[in-house]
Amino acid sequence: MEKKLRIAVIAHDGKKAELISFVIREIENFKEVDLLATGTTGLLLEEAGLKVERKRSGPLGGDAQIAAEVVEGRVHGVIFIMDPLSAHPHDPDIQMLLRICNVMQIPIATNIATAKLMVRGRLRD
Repeated sequence: MEKKLRIAVIAHDGKKAELISFVIREIENFKEVDLLATGTTGLLLEEAGLKVERKRSGPLGGDAQIAAEVVEGRVHGVIFIMDPLSAHPHDPDIQMLLRICNVMQIPIATNIATAKLMVRGRLRD
């Protein structure tokens, strides 16, 4: 029996609407994976009809919680829709999550174009 893929989903405040719109367009693909998300993003995904394991919000440690799950081998991909034009007080946690994904060879999408490739390809490789 194949293990179900587990994807973490995060979005900066200025990108949450863009992420939710993407998820709704790709809802059938998202229903095929286990999702975990940071606070408000997780709530919005639940409101879109998905089952989500919610972590704390990013500034309160949610990014670090997801990084820990990556290190433990419990996450197969991360979608982190970032707002590159805004400052983020928890930037060290964001950089740590990006670094951990790179070290652990976990795919990470930081924009919708890459997220689309990840979700439609279902992380097959």
